Amino acid sequence: MTNKPVLSIGLIGSGFMGKAHVFGFATAQKVFNIPAKLNLHTLADINKQEAKTAADGFGFTNSTDNWRDLVQNPEIDIIDITAPNALHKEMALEAISAGKHVYCEKPLAPLVSDALEMTNAAEKMGVKTQVGFNYVCNPMIKLAKEMITAGELGEIRSYRGIHAEDYMSNANDPFTFRHEPVGGGALADLGSHALATAEFLLGNIREVMGDCINLISERPDIGGGNRAVRVDDIGRAFLRFSNGASGYIEGNWVATGRKMQHDFEIHGSKGALFFSQERLNELHFYSLNDALGRHGFRKIEAAPNHHPYGNFCVAPGHQIGFNDLKAIEIAGYLNAIMGIGPEPFSFRQGMRIQQLIESIQKSSKTNRWIRV
Repeated sequence: MTNKPVLSIGLIGSGFMGKAHVFGFATAQKVFNIPAKLNLHTLADINKQEAKTAADGFGFTNSTDNWRDLVQNPEIDIIDITAPNALHKEMALEAISAGKHVYCEKPLAPLVSDALEMTNAAEKMGVKTQVGFNYVCNPMIKLAKEMITAGELGEIRSYRGIHAEDYMSNANDPFTFRHEPVGGGALADLGSHALATAEFLLGNIREVMGDCINLISERPDIGGGNRAVRVDDIGRAFLRFSNGASGYIEGNWVATGRKMQHDFEIHGSKGALFFSQERLNELHFYSLNDALGRHGFRKIEAAPNHHPYGNFCVAPGHQIGFNDLKAIEIAGYLNAIMGIGPEPFSFRQGMRIQQLIESIQKSSKTNRWIRV
């Protein structure tokens, strides 16, 4: 039996996304036939105690309070960045310079210029990159794309997408790194997912007309007093796609009552599709080919023939979850590192999403359509 090569991982950050990445790595190597063994080498966090506690809990061999220890360690192959957005560029560029593969949560960087610098550096060095847009890894969203490509909806006419949550809806919650201008606001944090899904399904967005709204103008500072908030709480945009379709997306982090609304609805000349992340194992299809008196949206449930659902469960309708989408994303990335297939969502693709975000923000300020 041939021994598999080992890929050692250095993780920066142990919060919500750091934990999701660890679950994703653990699941990916058990569910998929990845041609490498994974070694959870070192975890870095804000201080030594937090780093050690997280490393012990997640199964990392080592811990540190200095992320540069990961970058400089020749034993580590992949630097996984789940730190605040403003730190992505510095961490990624140093990791790339050291010849490491880099897996970075979205948004890739606060500015397109930063994302471009990161992309060019990675491509010049020849390392493999990944940006965390795991929603497009859902087998049901891939099915939607297959149906669109096959012409089952006919000519695509309109698109509506939204990513809404309520984790910023309480005006008394404190100011965080997400409220800094480099944090990006709701459009960058949530609208980026809506944009990634829209382009995944319908191709390039050609023009945008944005409307970015700040509703909560100040928040309590943990050091006392209040701090001004200048980022958007809701970011919306009208879209014109290169294929002739038009549409709309929204990123909203003050949507009271919504915990995970990543929805889209697509209308074509022959049919329509509706999807909601709140029921992520379902896709709803309306077809004009149905007999009169039988029209209506019908539910397609996730099943083993919707690859890679079958890797997780042999029974239809038993469902996969958010962390499984991370595992699918990670499996694709690991295969790319091993030379099997392309990067699922490279830095260049992540830069494209940031380009759309900046165009929408510029449009909101100038009150005009912007060609992307």
